Amino acid sequence: MTGIKSICVYCGSQPGINEAYLRAAEDLGRFMAKAGIGLVYGGGANGLMGKLSESVMNNGGAVTGIIPQFLVDKESAETALSSLTHAIITQDMHTRKHEMFQRADAFIALPGGLGTLEEITEVMTWAQIGRHQKPIAFANIEGFWNPLLKNLDHMRQEGFIHTQGRVRPIVEEDPERLVAEIIAQAPNGEGDTSIIDRM
Repeated sequence: MTGIKSICVYCGSQPGINEAYLRAAEDLGRFMAKAGIGLVYGGGANGLMGKLSESVMNNGGAVTGIIPQFLVDKESAETALSSLTHAIITQDMHTRKHEMFQRADAFIALPGGLGTLEEITEVMTWAQIGRHQKPIAFANIEGFWNPLLKNLDHMRQEGFIHTQGRVRPIVEEDPERLVAEIIAQAPNGEGDTSIIDRM
């Protein structure tokens, strides 16, 4: 059995303009459920968030949605939350990220906007300073993350990512292979995975 019990997926609350993004969210949900891996996500009902959680549930998987109170109405999440395996409404964004980090064994970024970017780079930063060893991955659907990945290479080349060996995200377009690669990189239990409690 895999050491990965749950994956936190960061993704857009909008569908984006490319239908491939929605297809990838649906496929990722299916392959996670097939592997017996639960979803931890931002609790939204729309866009890639909604498609992903729906797919996991439809394929018999468990979904934990975590959302701050002020976003429940904004993202039309109240009804959707009631259908999830587990719903958590937090007081603020900081608490939301705390819960998402603690409940996940790995992290994936599907296409998304500023929130998705902020969340995945934060867990990469924590990995860089040695606070966790959980797998981090980019679902690089039709090259969506290429500009960011290019910029990360630029930062490394210019000497600003000084512990780059600790930040080696998986980059994969195919959702099935992505899940398999995360399972293969399951942490061995060493290292600190409780960064938030120390902040």
